[in-house]
Amino acid sequence: MQLNASRIKVLQAQDDVVSGMKESARKALLKISGDKNNYKKLLKGLIVQSLLRLKEPSVLLRCREMDVSVVKSVVEDAKREYVEKAKVRAPNITIDNNVYLPPPPSYADPHRSSCSGGVVLASDDGKIVCENTLDARLDVVFRQKLPEIRKQLFSKMSA
Repeated sequence: MQLNASRIKVLQAQDDVVSGMKESARKALLKISGDKNNYKKLLKGLIVQSLLRLKEPSVLLRCREMDVSVVKSVVEDAKREYVEKAKVRAPNITIDNNVYLPPPPSYADPHRSSCSGGVVLASDDGKIVCENTLDARLDVVFRQKLPEIRKQLFSKMSA
């Protein structure tokens, strides 16, 4: 029984370390959206990537309310790049001015919904959605790389 309790404590400690890493990465994401020039380039790239995934003639784009002006400034360049890469006609992109992605995380209310930046594009009928937010990308990386992360961090402990 004590052996099982010890194993559970070790697993919990390992989980705490990985959770701490993920939280540190989330905090670092906020710095990305704070660097205006690089964030502008990143948003353009995220839009192009989303368009390439969707391959729809008309899409709805959602972003954080604070990012609307930046998105508007890059959307035409993103369309041109998409046309060059996909060799198709430019899509109609409608920026949603009614529904926005949540604002950045807040220390005042850490449990409310938040978004560190990025975009979500959807087909006009809403059936196909490409979530290309920084948070969604971080979640995917951690999900895919978790076994490798655990192995790198904890392989020496079990040896």
